Amino acid sequence: MTHKSVHEWGRVPVGEGGFTRAEANQLLAAARAHPCGGAEGTAILADHHKHLTARQVVGVLAGRGCSLEILPKVDPGSPGEDAVTVRRRLIGMLDIALGLDLSSGGAAQLARQGETLLDILIRLFADRLLDEVRRGLPRRYLLCEDDLPALRGRMDVVRQFTHHAVRPDRLACRFDSLESDTPLLQIMKAAVVFLGKHVRAAETRRRLTELRHLLDEVSDVPPASLPWDRVQLDRSNRRWRSLFDLAKLFLKRDWQATHHREKAGEGITLLFPMNDLFESYVASLLRRALAGTDIEVTEQGGLKYCLGEWREGEACEGHLFQTRPDILLRRGGQIVAIIDTKWKAISEPFEGKGGVSQADVYQLMAYARIYDCDHLMLLYPSVPGGAEGERKSFGMTAGMERLRVAQVDIATSREDAIQSLGGLFADMSIPTQFGTAA
Repeated sequence: MTHKSVHEWGRVPVGEGGFTRAEANQLLAAARAHPCGGAEGTAILADHHKHLTARQVVGVLAGRGCSLEILPKVDPGSPGEDAVTVRRRLIGMLDIALGLDLSSGGAAQLARQGETLLDILIRLFADRLLDEVRRGLPRRYLLCEDDLPALRGRMDVVRQFTHHAVRPDRLACRFDSLESDTPLLQIMKAAVVFLGKHVRAAETRRRLTELRHLLDEVSDVPPASLPWDRVQLDRSNRRWRSLFDLAKLFLKRDWQATHHREKAGEGITLLFPMNDLFESYVASLLRRALAGTDIEVTEQGGLKYCLGEWREGEACEGHLFQTRPDILLRRGGQIVAIIDTKWKAISEPFEGKGGVSQADVYQLMAYARIYDCDHLMLLYPSVPGGAEGERKSFGMTAGMERLRVAQVDIATSREDAIQSLGGLFADMSIPTQFGTAA
């Protein structure tokens, strides 16, 4: 199987030293079939005959007999970092954005061994699930029905006098039984079976095989029929929450970019648009930074419209061109700040417009008007080793609104990033008491 790695906007040769044309066509077909592929899959991968160009989507794209790992890169023009460092950073962003509660130490060790993103996620899932299964399977009382020689539980009177009217030696019983064949474990087993078909590392394959034996008493349920809505996570099994989220990552499309195909030999496609991932990453950090305050963090909220019917002397009720700001900060239902995240680099040093696009400024001006909000921010990632925090503060013409341009360092630790974001909003003239980051 041919496997290659590339950064966002990077090129992969087709021909000598790269994929064959047949393999390239397989990858292009996978990109076209993916939900975030856009027109002809060009939002993921572009074909230039002698090379393929990756777009602003990261993860693993798989075709028959080949796969391509796309790693994040803020600035296409900057020197590329080594894959181990970038891959470890991406694992950290996924952990924070999706709440996967991954082991950072384990992920770092696997990254140093040259494992791909998909290999790392599968191995972490297998290791954590094996630890939990060895501690004991969570069990629940399930309602069972069976025909027994002695009464157990209570009798099913209707069935007894219809099916067993002439069989006094058989009793139709209904009873509760403490079983491990629960919806949660059915999903875990389905993930183990599915990943076992596509795993590449021998040690991970061995662990998945062991898991299949340990989960032998759990029913095999096809992925399309899994009982997702019947899973109950409570205090008795809450330690399984992150495993459940990882299983969804492999088996469902809950996070808008996750996708897989079940045809044998095609592998697993697991992709994340970097703009969406960065937005979720920032929102998750902000929730921790603002923990203990009266500020609520909302993603993709607002939903007000730009235009509506004009009537003289009346306030307009919009119904055309709906808006969806990336992140809203609310207090008591009132929007106190709007943040628009952008996964791209701004100029170093920041001079003039600083690489901020005119369209982005227009968008924030519209938000200020529609949501009657004075505090606005364009938030960018900083390039490795670059500046962070607020870079520039602008006022809006003929108004009191303040538009700030800021950066957050994605290469720093989670605690430092939380502190940096908390500092950005502590001096936004929004009166609040900042508690300790969770």
